[in-house]
Amino acid sequence: MILLLVFFALFIYFVLNYDADLTTLIYEKYGKDLNGFYKDKVVWITGASSGIGKAVAIEAAKNGAKVVISARRKNLLEEVRDVCVSSGCPDENILVLPLDVCDSTALEPAFQKVLQTFGCINVLLLNAGRSQRARWEHTDIQVDKDMFELNVFSVINLSRIVLKNMLEKKSGHIAVMSSVAGKLGAPLSGSYSGSKHAIQGYFESLRNEKVGSGVNITMLCPGPVVSGALQVAATEEPSTPYGQSMTDADKRMTAERCATLSLVAIANSLPESWICFKPVLPFMYAFQYMPSVAKWLSQKFMSSKSMEKMRGSKNTMATEKNE
Repeated sequence: MILLLVFFALFIYFVLNYDADLTTLIYEKYGKDLNGFYKDKVVWITGASSGIGKAVAIEAAKNGAKVVISARRKNLLEEVRDVCVSSGCPDENILVLPLDVCDSTALEPAFQKVLQTFGCINVLLLNAGRSQRARWEHTDIQVDKDMFELNVFSVINLSRIVLKNMLEKKSGHIAVMSSVAGKLGAPLSGSYSGSKHAIQGYFESLRNEKVGSGVNITMLCPGPVVSGALQVAATEEPSTPYGQSMTDADKRMTAERCATLSLVAIANSLPESWICFKPVLPFMYAFQYMPSVAKWLSQKFMSSKSMEKMRGSKNTMATEKNE
């Protein structure tokens, strides 16, 4: 009994004081050396012009990877390339590959360009996506369709193209930037949460289908991270971005820390990694292992106002709007 109490005390201390699940942190300390793993590996990152994608590209380049960076805005990609080069990465090891991942006709040519440049793809990090702040009942159905087009269907389309090549080689790694919203239902982000739950289902199915194929799947589930995501986040109406910047008061992980932990999870072939700290990490464990209790507690003690505050709401979700 005493040992059990000690275990629970240590566990509670852990979830309240660390910034990722226990497995990820163990591998960060005792797992593969990032420079040894990524040196000369070809890593293709979508959504690489800002935020987590940009940070992963820079960190991968620092560790010797040959990096392909894709997003719609070429000028921002070139800025990322310059940072990679200034950090010691040879210019020839960076491929700037502008790409709108929602344009299905552009995906195969982009894939062929990567093969022509580097000969293979060792790691595909599917990071492009969009967040959301909106009330569930007031969200226009077109918002849901647009969200799934970017967060789900574009991810599936590109991964299927690359997967065929990896299966032929019997080697490769697909990493998907999901979210804690792919494990929990994030309030005021119904379309976004739905898209991330869908991604979890698609790739868990793929993992189970391709056991022994030589292709690894890693689901990355970050919590709040410092980025420009709120500026372009979807709202209740199509083509109406949230337009709010994050503040210094927001409790968010740095993109650089999230990038490091993401690369650790990929290098060590972790099937899933939770990258977040309190209060999100305790929620993740509670909802994973005690779902009924956790849901009862959240309904009992969390108000709609506290949820709005947690999600950083503003007039987009004001109670008087559209009612």
